Amino acid sequence: MSAACRAPQRLNRTRSRSRRAALATAGAAAAALVLSACGSGGTSGGSGNTNFITGKDGIATVEKGERAAAPDLSGTTIDGKKLDVADYKGKVVVINVWGSWCPPCRAEAVNFVTVAKDTADKGVQFVGINTRDTSTEPARAFEKEFGVTYPSLYDPTGRLMLRFKKGTLNPQAIPSTLVLDRDGKIAARTLQPLSEEKLREMLDPVVAEK
Repeated sequence: MSAACRAPQRLNRTRSRSRRAALATAGAAAAALVLSACGSGGTSGGSGNTNFITGKDGIATVEKGERAAAPDLSGTTIDGKKLDVADYKGKVVVINVWGSWCPPCRAEAVNFVTVAKDTADKGVQFVGINTRDTSTEPARAFEKEFGVTYPSLYDPTGRLMLRFKKGTLNPQAIPSTLVLDRDGKIAARTLQPLSEEKLREMLDPVVAEK
C-alpha cells in the first residue's frame, strides 16, 4: 500500500482516538458533577499547601491563627432581599449549602433549624446558600416545610461556591457546611449532612473562642 493510501488511515485512527478521549473526559466530568450534586461528602487531609486537619468525624478544622478569610458572599436571597455575609462580622456564622432537590439536605434541615434557634442568643447567625434550584419557588417551599427562618442566598449556578480559594476549607459538595469565626475567617467545614449532635460539635468550639 502506498504512503498516500496509508496516510488517511492513520489520520482516521488519530481522529477516532481523539474522539474516544474527548468522550471519556466528558463522561468523567459528568460523573464528577453527579457525585458533587448531592453526595454524602468526603474528607480532605491537611497535606500539601492546606493548613487544615480532617477528623474521623469528617469535620475539618483550622487553628485560629492559620485561618483564611471567607470570600465575598453577597447577593440576593430567595426572598428577593439583599444580603452580605460580611455584615455579620462579630458573630459566628454557619454557612449551609443546600438544594431543595437534595435528600440529605432535607434530612438535615430540621437539625439546622433547631440549633439556629438555640444559639441565636450566643451571637450565632445561620445563612444558607441555595444552589441548583432552577427557581426560588421550590426553595421557598423547602423553607416553609421545615420552618427555616434564617436567610438563604440564591445561587442557582454555584457562583458563590466558586469564590472559595483552592487549598482552603471550600464547599465541594451539596450539602456542605462551613463555620466562620467572629473575624469572618473559615474555622471549620464538613462535606456531609449533619445530625444535630454533629452540628453542635462543629459549632461549639468556635462559639467558645475568645
